[in-house]
Amino acid sequence: MAASLRHAPSAAPLAAVLDALPAGSVWQASRIADHADTCHPSGFAALDRELPGGGRPAGALIELLLDQPGVGELSLLLPLLGGAPAERWITLVSPPLLPYAPALADAGVALSRLLLVRPPQARDAVWAARQAAASGSCAAVLAWLHMPDNTALRRLQLAAEAGATPLFLFRPLAAARQSSPAALRLCLTPAAGQLRVDILKRRGPPLARPLLLPIR
Repeated sequence: MAASLRHAPSAAPLAAVLDALPAGSVWQASRIADHADTCHPSGFAALDRELPGGGRPAGALIELLLDQPGVGELSLLLPLLGGAPAERWITLVSPPLLPYAPALADAGVALSRLLLVRPPQARDAVWAARQAAASGSCAAVLAWLHMPDNTALRRLQLAAEAGATPLFLFRPLAAARQSSPAALRLCLTPAAGQLRVDILKRRGPPLARPLLLPIR
């Protein structure tokens, strides 16, 4: 053991090697990662300033954690949904409430491209969300799944990557205590007519202060 410790590389030479690599080759946890080519603006400038690349991941699993539906979670996604290409679907898997069509239409969402999926079993809902995300035919997939395990979460992340499709997974706030492969995790709570957003996970240092976003 002593011999192996004596021959272990010191931190200083390793740091010198890392510093010599081309810029952007190594991401440091003390910095926000910069992948602007694989990110899109969220529609909220205050949020984009705190996200790697200046926006949400283009094709990744994104978790939105909230205590109950209706706190403004869909309003957070309206810029994305309203700007979706006309030929692509917006798929909702097992929403707890029926989306309010007039509000969606007013935000520019093409209701004819809105696909509502209500599988009878929880495992079918996971399968439907994976297939929709991996198909590459959706501008976004929104899924409300009942207690997905780590295997299901990993498969959802891989499906989002394969289809280059953002997959938004809505989970209870209690899920914040669990690990997740999601590229981005946001905790959402109402705050006097605004939406409080706590960034639980991003590719970068933790955000100590919450964001307050204006929502419909």
